[in-house]
Amino acid sequence: MSNPRLIPTEKIIERLQYENPWWITKEIPTLYKEMARRLYFDLFYPFVTEIEIRRAVVLMGPRRVGKTVMMFHTIDKLIEEKVNPQQIFFIGIDNPIYINLGLQEVLDLCQASVKVENLEDCYIFFDEIQYLKDWERHLKVLVDTYPATKFIVSGSAAAALKWHSTESGAGRFTDFMLPPLTFQEFIHLKNKNHLIQKSSIQYGQKQITYHLPLSIDELNNEFLQYLNFGGYPEVVFSDKIRKDMGRYVKNDIVDKVLLRDLPSLYGIKDVQELNRFFTYIAYNTGNEFSYETMSRESGIQKETLKKYLEYLEAAFLIKVLNRVDINAKRLKRITSFKVYLTNPSLRTALFSPVKATDSEIGNMVETAILSQWMHREHLDLTYARWKVGRQEGEVDLVLVDDKKFKPVWGVEIKWSNRFFEMPQDLTSLIQFCRSNKFDIALVTTIDKQDTKTVSDIHFTFVPASVYAYNIGENTLKMKTTNY
Repeated sequence: MSNPRLIPTEKIIERLQYENPWWITKEIPTLYKEMARRLYFDLFYPFVTEIEIRRAVVLMGPRRVGKTVMMFHTIDKLIEEKVNPQQIFFIGIDNPIYINLGLQEVLDLCQASVKVENLEDCYIFFDEIQYLKDWERHLKVLVDTYPATKFIVSGSAAAALKWHSTESGAGRFTDFMLPPLTFQEFIHLKNKNHLIQKSSIQYGQKQITYHLPLSIDELNNEFLQYLNFGGYPEVVFSDKIRKDMGRYVKNDIVDKVLLRDLPSLYGIKDVQELNRFFTYIAYNTGNEFSYETMSRESGIQKETLKKYLEYLEAAFLIKVLNRVDINAKRLKRITSFKVYLTNPSLRTALFSPVKATDSEIGNMVETAILSQWMHREHLDLTYARWKVGRQEGEVDLVLVDDKKFKPVWGVEIKWSNRFFEMPQDLTSLIQFCRSNKFDIALVTTIDKQDTKTVSDIHFTFVPASVYAYNIGENTLKMKTTNY
């Protein structure tokens, strides 16, 4: 049987020329040039221009968070900084035209297209690299073969990228995680920065720098928009997509991961069962589960459940939060845990938008706030729940020092002003603070802000939208400082 006819070389070169218009025009396409840059761009770009260290940059993240756009914005800035446009190559690996080619063969065709003698000082962008089998092995060879060339790759099949780049690319790859939009980025992309100003709040005995709203009602309106539509840049800019979240976001983000990426990576046979399971989790985002109740309610075996949770977390769709006791000690056996969507707008895509007065709003706010913290790496975030005698208690979010195994702080996340009016009712948080010798704690509200003292514990109350904004702003500042 004869081999299938290969695509003629000139056709592949035509495709490369189409994907790289700056070889002639010296500009990226207008569509990308007019898009606002994500705030994460300023963190990503230095990794691209770091040429002293011989490493490829692996840009990872869920679908539709703007990885391809960030690559084009990077190319735009390289051209601005006088890099020769004919030394910048972009290849979309997901195009079937490249299916029978290795990375080296694609590079050879790029060289032939622009007639450059060698790849020194070139920047090579491979988009959606997970579509190439054994991509990490191919890429490692290229990094070793071309020490004076910078390779930047992106991919959405998060689990494969994360694990493969860690195992196979040790010392050769630098991972950069691009998460869904923070609330701060959402405000930035909508040009609503005027709604917030730098100020300070009282936290215990100290005044700390904080961004506060000029109008809490306006900021809360934007926060509600963020809860429903805020995770993905194209949704922010498109009325059409917002009116049909199910079709655009669900089909493009959820279905492609559940029905294509994860099954192909892990050989999942019952994709409909995985789909139903994710829908069940999404509806209950922020709720506490046990394997027993989860298995009973979903009708899925416990061992299968554990695998599904692992896969969904690796694909950046969910975050599992483990439980600790009143002193932030881990339980010897995991009996219960909370599961959150990595972005609250995923729930809107599957069901319908929530209003400020809906019963689900509390869980959506909790999901949104946790998603802001997810942008910080290496944080041991948990929640506390305990029973001592007849007393039971819970604190929504607890940060544990993973070296000292002690709690650093506890936060009560509420979409309510009730505890602002009656702080003495914060019995669980008061108990937690006393047990850990804390004299300060933070509680979120709908629109109230102040400090109140109960039983020698200083409570700082801030609106949930304000708290969400500041987590994002501080995370970005911290990442910028640490670079």
